[in-house]
Amino acid sequence: MTTQSTNVPSRWQRFLNSDFIYFFKKDKVAMASFAAFMVFVVMALLAPMLAPTNPYDLTSIDIMDSELPPSWMEFGDERFLLGTDNQGRDILSTIMYGLRISLAIGLFAVALQLVIGIVVGLCAGYFGGRIDSFLMRIADVQLSFSTMMVAIIVSAIFKASFGSDFYSQYAIVMLVVIIGIAEWPQYARTVRASVLAEKKKEYVEASRVMGLKSLRIMFRHILPNCLSPILVISTVQVANAIMSEAALSFLGLGMPVDQPSLGSLISIGFNYIFSGSWWITAFPGIILVALVLVINLLGDWLRDVFNPKVYKG
Repeated sequence: MTTQSTNVPSRWQRFLNSDFIYFFKKDKVAMASFAAFMVFVVMALLAPMLAPTNPYDLTSIDIMDSELPPSWMEFGDERFLLGTDNQGRDILSTIMYGLRISLAIGLFAVALQLVIGIVVGLCAGYFGGRIDSFLMRIADVQLSFSTMMVAIIVSAIFKASFGSDFYSQYAIVMLVVIIGIAEWPQYARTVRASVLAEKKKEYVEASRVMGLKSLRIMFRHILPNCLSPILVISTVQVANAIMSEAALSFLGLGMPVDQPSLGSLISIGFNYIFSGSWWITAFPGIILVALVLVINLLGDWLRDVFNPKVYKG
């Protein structure tokens, strides 16, 4: 008995020996994308320690250092590797702090989408009938509007109702709510389709015969079997949320200029790009494109891994 118990692999060992890790090690694009994504995450989390300056600290900013080119160019300053913006802030530092805001908005917005979409999708697929029709009609109405249209309308209403100062103070929370509300139908429709397939299986019928409550069957038994498509959608939705935040900030409806996100940095620099200060927009734009690209590549890989027609164990 003792010998058998000691030979049982741990949960972590089973994960390392799973097909998921096996296919991940075989795919160099997935490994490179994940490594690049982790670099972005580390830059964001450790921005206070890694960034040369703090863009929120007004005492460390000198307006005389505004619009300095990258250090390798003529008139560049070695203190500012990627140059400075119109306020004299170090571009590299603002990018690191901007990554924190963009990633936070993307992840929390997707978390809100998950909660709303999973609850709606589970209820619609499991109960069916009028509940299904009512919830799906709401989702159809939501999908009839583009994400940016919903986000622009809601953010404009928030600004008009509570004022620009209130919006600036709670800009991150506002953007999370706006983007989360705009994108939840994607999850609801996907979860509903998975639930319709799962609820016909024998384990669901057995759970009903045992007298288990509907909520327990939905969340403890059906939902775990629907996680594969949810995980794939989530990676794509994180990229979409980051792009939505960047677009709203560029239009002046997102993060304020004194709280740098990748979108607000691009918006600030766009006003100066024709005067020759291209680096204010170029470097945040490159980082934004690279971040969205690696997330989408990871999403494509996950979609293929969870598709048995593509990867066969």
